This record gives sequence, structure tokens and C-alpha cells, in this order.
Amino acid sequence: MSDVAKTDKVAKAEHVALEKTGGLIRWRPFVLGFLAINLLFVLVRCYQQRFGFSAGLDSYSPEFRQSWTPLLWGEIPLEILFGFALVGYLIKTRSRQLYFLSLREEVARLVGLIQWLMLAVVAYYWAASFFAEQDAAWHLVVIRDTDFTPSHIIVFYLSFPIYFLMAFGAFLYARTRIPFFARGYSMAFLCINSSFMILPNVALNEWGHSFWFMDEIVSAPLHWGFVVFGWMILGMFGVVLQILGRLHVAVKADARVLHHVVEDARR
Repeated sequence: MSDVAKTDKVAKAEHVALEKTGGLIRWRPFVLGFLAINLLFVLVRCYQQRFGFSAGLDSYSPEFRQSWTPLLWGEIPLEILFGFALVGYLIKTRSRQLYFLSLREEVARLVGLIQWLMLAVVAYYWAASFFAEQDAAWHLVVIRDTDFTPSHIIVFYLSFPIYFLMAFGAFLYARTRIPFFARGYSMAFLCINSSFMILPNVALNEWGHSFWFMDEIVSAPLHWGFVVFGWMILGMFGVVLQILGRLHVAVKADARVLHHVVEDARR
């Protein structure tokens, strides 16, 4: 079979698959993911409100071990299982003939990547803007007696890992489904995923707090790593620019793609 015939065959198959999945803009996975992330963190915040001060001030108390210790040792294995399931799914369902995609399907996947990045940003907001600032406020009010406080259990061992999984999932999605990102490694994407280094910095931070009392000094040098690696999310702008550049090429090559994007957006 010639390359031209193979390309036509794959393009027809991609067109049928595209029609079955609902067009270029696939809203259902994005909406479900958006609701799931926000619902999880709203419930977590309500749990903090209920048990933070009543059971979270003394890590050696029976109340702490009943309300917070099971949460800590439950969320970590669940996140590991979710991570393996996510990576396994993305690898198992990857495109086998990546460079025979039709332009419409490639645009649909680029739009899907934008949606994935938006979910990562939502998770990052909860982790870095909400729970991280909450943790700083906690230290200004409560002198901790352990590395595992009600704020740490949520910010370091739940919200940040969820963001890391979403960011790495977006990277793996792009590498396995979009030809532009499969050709090499995007430095902007690697910048985003380097935020993972926040977790090793947590260990350094806890080691430092074991020797110095600086809970009330938010700008202490031990906290600088959180700022440096946290701002790595600015690589998101570079990834979006790369996506927009590829979208421009696709629309310029086939003007019908733009028509389908507009039609799907109006639905």
C-alpha cells in the first residue's frame, strides 16, 4: 500500500472517530475533570474547617490520630495508584500511527491539550494560591509540634501531588498523541514539570524547621525553593504559544478546520 493510500485510509478512520467523539471541542471530559477537582478540594477545605483546630493542634493526641493520621496514610497510596493508572492509560491508548493524523484530529487533540492544561492550572491554584497561603497563615497562628499539620497534610501531600500528576499527564498526552510534541522535548513543558522539585524541597524545609524556629518568618531562605519551583508554572505560557503556533499552521493548511472549530464552539 502506498503512503498516499495509507494516509487516506487513516484520515477516513480518524474522521469517523472524530464524529463519534463529538467534534473538535470535547467538553465532557473537561467539565467532569473541572468539577471533580473543585469538589474534592471544597470537601477537603470543609474537613479542615471541621477538624483543624478541634483535632489538629497536637499530633500526639488521640483526636489527631483519629482525624488526620488516617487521611495522611490514605491519600498517599491513592495518589500513587492514580498516578500509575493515569500513566498506564495514556501509554496503552497512545496513537500507533502518530504521523498519519488528519488535520482535524490533530486540532482536536491540541484543543484537548489546552483543556488538560487548564485543569492543571485549576489544581495549581488550589495548591499554590489557596492551600499554600493557608499554610503560611496557619504558621503565623499556631506553633506546630510536627511536620504533619492539618495544613501540611493537605498542601504538600494532597494538593501539590494532584497538580504534579495533572501536569505530567498533560506532558505525556502531548508526547503520545500530538506529532508536534512527539518530535522532541518541549523546554516549556519540562519547565512546568520541574515544579515536582517542590516535594524534595519539602524535605529540606522540614529538616530546617527541626533546627530553627522560623514559622513566623514566611520569607525565610528555607522557603525560597517553594517560590522558585512554584513559578516554574510560567512555562505554561510557552506551551500555549507552541500550541497556538501549530494551530495557526493547521488552519492555514486547511481552512475547513477553522470552520469546524467555530461550529463546535457554537454547540
